[in-house]
Amino acid sequence: MFNTEPRAAVASLGASRIREVANAGMGRSDVLPFWFGEPDQVTPAFIRDAAKAALDAGDTFYTHNLGLPPLREALATYSARLHGRADVNQMVVTSSGVSALMLAAQLLLNPGDRVVAVTPLWPNLIEIPKILGAEVVSVALRLNTASKAPAWELDLDQLLAALTPHTKLLLLNSPNNPTGWTISRSQQGSLLAHCRQHGIWLLADDVYERLVYDGLGGALHCAPSFLDISDANERVISVNSFSKSWLMTGWRLGWMQVPVSLSAGLGKLIEYNTSCAPGFVQRAGMVAVEGGENIIQSSLTRYTSARDYLVAQLSSDAFRAAGIIAPRPQGAMYVFFKIEGETDSLALCKRLVSEAGLGLAPGSAFGTEGEGAIRWCFASSIEKLEQGLARLAGFLARR
Repeated sequence: MFNTEPRAAVASLGASRIREVANAGMGRSDVLPFWFGEPDQVTPAFIRDAAKAALDAGDTFYTHNLGLPPLREALATYSARLHGRADVNQMVVTSSGVSALMLAAQLLLNPGDRVVAVTPLWPNLIEIPKILGAEVVSVALRLNTASKAPAWELDLDQLLAALTPHTKLLLLNSPNNPTGWTISRSQQGSLLAHCRQHGIWLLADDVYERLVYDGLGGALHCAPSFLDISDANERVISVNSFSKSWLMTGWRLGWMQVPVSLSAGLGKLIEYNTSCAPGFVQRAGMVAVEGGENIIQSSLTRYTSARDYLVAQLSSDAFRAAGIIAPRPQGAMYVFFKIEGETDSLALCKRLVSEAGLGLAPGSAFGTEGEGAIRWCFASSIEKLEQGLARLAGFLARR
């Protein structure tokens, strides 16, 4: 009998443990969901109206592989405002940020190539190179509990040592999902210089770049970016998305900023993946990037309050007595907290769903380095967070 199994690289992929937990609770009205990385607010009306107007105008046809020219121009203007440089020919529109990550991997990686990733990390980003037969080496962030305030930190020397001359690609997500760790400008400079020296490609997942706190992002509220310090023709690719900054998770629209020499190749890959992003979705994205700065500022205000409340509560005597260590994230929309003695976060999160009606993401979903931790998305109202904390407290008291 002929083998009907998928090829080995696909069969060996890890299934999403976030989805595994969510599937156990979806459809239950009694579960408070904090498992996915999305806000509890709908996309603002002016963005939805732009899509409706485009549909009413008959914008239902194929578009250019690289995206609508007006959207690419808007993205170049936006990037230039944040990072000081951008050429419209560097901007490539994609059908979601994760599609952009896959396209970048397809563009650069051959079977057997060495990829280094800073972890814990969103599982999609870890698994994509494996689909293409690449080898992924992890360098883990460390939870520093020695200082007064616990924090996730990068051992830069360890990362530089892992970036050998045989490395093809560095994957770095900052602000980081799930920890909220955000790379410093000095660390970026050292990494870029090292990658330049050895000809290593640098793929920056910048999806959360506008979600930074405590003045870290400066007047523009933007995290430190490799685009700020690199040249346009360097081996640096920035991937971004409309999902987080403009509350558009379900729209599946993203973009890449790449060396111009890559654009033609990406156009071919897009043709063979999705052909193009839908025109009416791109029209919505255009009004978001041109007129949605107030959305970002409103979200930052809301998320800052939510983050401060959640960290303060998880750091209270009652939760600390239960073994919880809750670092204060510098960016993104998650608290990634440890529970001392916990060794099976997936089983724990499934129990939280079934026994407490609380939906959180297991740390093991983000790699073995995340085991023993849980991710809580705080892009929510204080009232919902309060209810969730009460359920967590009740569960821990019964455990």
